[in-house]
Amino acid sequence: MDGGDQNGDHRDFGREGVGRMRIAVFGIGAVGGCVAARLALAGADVAVVARGATLAAIREHGLTLRYRGTEQTAAIRAVADPAELGPQDAVIVCTKAYSLASAAPAVAPLLGPETAIVPTQNGIPWWYFHRAGPPFEGEPVTAVDPQGVLLRALPPERVVGCVTYVAASVPRPGVVEQVSSGRFVLGEPDGSTSARIEPIAAALRRGDFEIVVTDRIRDAVWMKLWGNVALNSVSALTLARVGEMATNPGTRRVMTLMMEEMRGVAGKLGVRLEMDVEARLDQAARLGGFKTSMLQDMEAGRPLEIDALVGAVSEFGRRLGVPTPTIDVVEALLRVRAATAG
Repeated sequence: MDGGDQNGDHRDFGREGVGRMRIAVFGIGAVGGCVAARLALAGADVAVVARGATLAAIREHGLTLRYRGTEQTAAIRAVADPAELGPQDAVIVCTKAYSLASAAPAVAPLLGPETAIVPTQNGIPWWYFHRAGPPFEGEPVTAVDPQGVLLRALPPERVVGCVTYVAASVPRPGVVEQVSSGRFVLGEPDGSTSARIEPIAAALRRGDFEIVVTDRIRDAVWMKLWGNVALNSVSALTLARVGEMATNPGTRRVMTLMMEEMRGVAGKLGVRLEMDVEARLDQAARLGGFKTSMLQDMEAGRPLEIDALVGAVSEFGRRLGVPTPTIDVVEALLRVRAATAG
């Protein structure tokens, strides 16, 4: 990966300017709601783009965050039309990966000349090969952006790479329940140290999130995906919770095979996964009865993030000539499962 600023557009707000950042959170599900609520409660200049029952609830009652026995409600501006907000300094895009292509064009009114896009989607992102170097420099990730919609609507040079660890759920519209403390990993796709990351990191820190800034953001993408490719997939097929899957010998074996195959793909791309499979699954086991995001989507009748979490890994395996037989089988089963579930 090459260093240096991207097109000279990394904005420096300075220490005082951090507090003046205008931030929009686009998509108020579990992660988006948690982020927006914490930013608002910390006094940030934040607004949300929402729709339907969520929009109505936030407008009428505010956005409520439940965490460790406490409940706080933030008064926050909520709009359906992003044009009402105008250009922002940063847009945190929290829609699900399967909704991103249809939602992305609506982000345009929020983008000024120097707006940073901070995407929180699970899985392999559409910007993955931007400034990645050979052999796939600048190419699209077909599984997640087959028509190039995302590359056009959400230009990768605007992106601050982001990996989120926020365990949360939405018990009802306008209410978010956070299960554990949240962590963000931020980094420039080109590996550079940019001025635009720090004000975003500072705003999130004030919202009581742990922030890690890295020069190897793709390692962080794969590290999270390493667990998700197995845990999310198997949970959607079995309806089991994380602790059950990680301790049951049968499901643990399937997930181990998937993770070993994925390690092979990641290694070919120069990615470092600094944990072994057993340790990663032991870590998951400690989450006990937590439901993966894919299981939550399954139970709610929503689409599943198959393309970003599983399909992209299979795609990379084919591109690189690395076999992924277990992942391919699970992907096929997931697609049937999703279709039969409607």
